[in-house]
Amino acid sequence: MKINCLIVDDEPIARDIIKSYCEHLEMLYIVASCGNALEAKTILQSQHIDILFLDINMPVIDGVSFAKTLKNQPQIIFTTAYKEYAADAFDLAACDYLLKPFSFDRFIIAVDKAFEKLQAKPDKKDEQVIAGASSKTEDFIFIKTDGKIYKIRHDELLYAEAQGNYTRIVTEKSVLMPKMPFSNFEELLPASLFLRTHRSFLINKAKIGHIEGNRVFIGNTEIPIGSNYKESLFKELGFSK
Repeated sequence: MKINCLIVDDEPIARDIIKSYCEHLEMLYIVASCGNALEAKTILQSQHIDILFLDINMPVIDGVSFAKTLKNQPQIIFTTAYKEYAADAFDLAACDYLLKPFSFDRFIIAVDKAFEKLQAKPDKKDEQVIAGASSKTEDFIFIKTDGKIYKIRHDELLYAEAQGNYTRIVTEKSVLMPKMPFSNFEELLPASLFLRTHRSFLINKAKIGHIEGNRVFIGNTEIPIGSNYKESLFKELGFSK
């Protein structure tokens, strides 16, 4: 399996280091290496990219802001000399965060994380969604877990929470814990009905009771609103922050 990579960093030396690291791993194929987010945007529109090595402190538009503009995100590995951006990076569900200067072994750990996420697609193996049952034109999905297959209607789903390699799915009737990456579960649901409030939470818009401060209330459950999701959440609900 070849993994297409894009390197984005305004420092030539930093790009060269990542390139040299990639060249030691046969599965990695460098599609391009560029110095700013605008160049990267052009490449992402014309090429399939699996892993994006993205610097944060760049001219024109910084890496975190650029990542927010991507609708179909590849696995993002942030590379930066500034540790204070870590919280923002993980709010965007980044695969990993490499603090410069990082070693080759730390680089391998980040790539392995991305590879695992790329492998864990819904059409792969155990504990994943049954093929053909997750069409966005349907009003339900099927989930396999604990040796059983469960049908979940959109209007029964309250919210979902990321818990490591599992996704905690809370419905009106039950709680399921399939071994499934949170991002994969999110892809199964229509974006018009389900909204991210936080890097670890996805909610059913129709089930919102009220919003108070940085919390959404669904029944008696309080769900946090991450700082990087608040603006888009309020916009989806027809309000300004």
